[in-house]
Amino acid sequence: MHQNEYTWVQQTRKILLDFCEELEPEDLTRQNGFGFQSVRDTLVHIADCYHAWLGSFVLLKTTKPLTPKEDLPKMNLSEIKASFEQVDSYVNQVFEVIGKQLNVPIQRNIPWRETPEPLTITPAKLLMHTITHEYHHKGQIVAMMRQMGYQPPNTDVLGTDD
Repeated sequence: MHQNEYTWVQQTRKILLDFCEELEPEDLTRQNGFGFQSVRDTLVHIADCYHAWLGSFVLLKTTKPLTPKEDLPKMNLSEIKASFEQVDSYVNQVFEVIGKQLNVPIQRNIPWRETPEPLTITPAKLLMHTITHEYHHKGQIVAMMRQMGYQPPNTDVLGTDD
């Protein structure tokens, strides 16, 4: 994985986030009965995964990477987009700071866990995890949108510019 390939992730995410602007406001938060229940909650969960594994574990930029449950109902689409801008910053920092050492394991406690939980893992594996995690949940979001009667656009990386 290189920065060029991450650009494809950003392109497909933008397609999805831009389409979210077309949703009726109540549909962004409609409880759909699976996954993280709503489009909003699932988007926040996706961003939180990047904040946790890259921003907190790899870069040590924060010890509180997860959105508190009580803050979730107040989150709107512009705040979610801002969260993904921070995600992009973390990913870029991983490429810049870690660079050619992406496959060198990091051993430390998981920073946001109350009880020390040691983990040894490479930044490359965490980067891959966050991206595959995003695509897994993006599929759930698209399914939620279809259940609500929307026709979401293609968000497959095959449709991105090279």
